[in-house]
Amino acid sequence: MKKNICLMLVMLLAVAGCETMPKQTKSALELQSIQSKEFETSKKVAFAAVLSVLQDVGYTVLSANLDTGLITAKSPTKAGFQLFVGQTMEDIKATAFIEEIVTNRAKVRINLVSSKETSSGHGMKGGYEMPIETPEIYQDIFAKVQQGIFVRKNTQ
Repeated sequence: MKKNICLMLVMLLAVAGCETMPKQTKSALELQSIQSKEFETSKKVAFAAVLSVLQDVGYTVLSANLDTGLITAKSPTKAGFQLFVGQTMEDIKATAFIEEIVTNRAKVRINLVSSKETSSGHGMKGGYEMPIETPEIYQDIFAKVQQGIFVRKNTQ
């Protein structure tokens, strides 16, 4: 009887410690369509607007290069603890690519990736990264970028 209880406890701990990675549900093309938007403005103005929006919503800009049109940023890290897993660290990584399509027309693509890392006291590490696929999140960001572009165009 004691062996059965111990065996069940070990199995329960093994299963409880396992974390499954969520599956990506959208195709690459579907994801690209919700992550991209065109604006009637120059690349320079769109770049500045995207940079400002990322900072306004709390992201730390890690790199930004107007020539390449690439911005990388990271949200504040949320630390936590999960029973049987250990310490957890969660954040969102953002990349933005801004390109000029034609004069005064820029395309912005923003990619958000949820990142989760786990670490136990025994040196075991794990984690995963998953693209954020919620269209409303991108629509909200693009609305803020549009506002930023409007302000910049009307103050020049």
